[in-house]
Amino acid sequence: MRIADQWTDYELIDCANGERLERWGDKILIRPDPQIIWSPEKQNPLWFTAHARYHRSNTGGGSWELYKALPDKWTLGYGQNRFQVKTMGFKHTGLFPEQAVNWDMTARIIQNAGREVKVLNLFAYTGGATVNALQAGASVTHVDAAKGMVQWAKENAALSGVADGKVRWLVDDCKKFAEREIRRGNTYDIIIMDPPSYGRGPGGEVWKLEDEIYGLCSLCVELLSGDPLLFLINSYTTGLSPAVMRYILGVLLLPKFGGSVEADEIGLPVTQTGLILPSGASAFWRK
Repeated sequence: MRIADQWTDYELIDCANGERLERWGDKILIRPDPQIIWSPEKQNPLWFTAHARYHRSNTGGGSWELYKALPDKWTLGYGQNRFQVKTMGFKHTGLFPEQAVNWDMTARIIQNAGREVKVLNLFAYTGGATVNALQAGASVTHVDAAKGMVQWAKENAALSGVADGKVRWLVDDCKKFAEREIRRGNTYDIIIMDPPSYGRGPGGEVWKLEDEIYGLCSLCVELLSGDPLLFLINSYTTGLSPAVMRYILGVLLLPKFGGSVEADEIGLPVTQTGLILPSGASAFWRK
């Protein structure tokens, strides 16, 4: 497992009985996590003094219960990066702290490349990977279908001091954008994607990651430059194992570019127990 253990502004304090106890800056939040099936006694006193808890609804979705006042949004730092977070629907905060382990790897690859690096960030959300790549000196094309998420990413870039970097901010369907980029002949040295597990398109078409991932990766391989550096897929879909993602990248990339493929869970250290909580999976090809 690859562990995101370099945070100071975020901490996974404890996890038990289907919930996470987390520190986001100086705010304590409790959020559900269905994989937490163990049920020891909750001994840490912060379980009982949190700012807010997210409750799932039996009919879907859920809501936050506030125990203390929370600002509309607040800021976390990771190295030189700065990110706004807030309590959102479906338990989210606008940031996935476990992805820091991928940010660090990507930054090292960019900094060691010895040349200008072009990055394509698909399903780019609030720009964690984008801000990180800009800090490392890359040029970035940031694509997400949600206008509000792209605006949020721009704000994170401004907070991090990289808003004037070489970046294109695009509100677009990622697959359709990739198809147009192929026709235009544009290529990238690094491709990062964090596609959703499930969704519906504007015409009601169903997106299910297990069914779409191979075709999406096949499409995006055509966008790699002649001397690519990294192709990274993130997944939070339990039905798509790291080994399956590794095989997909191996089939598509190794014959063409050589290099190596790795895949594993990514995780967060739990302060209370000293154990690691699995928090998703990543597979990556690199030169």
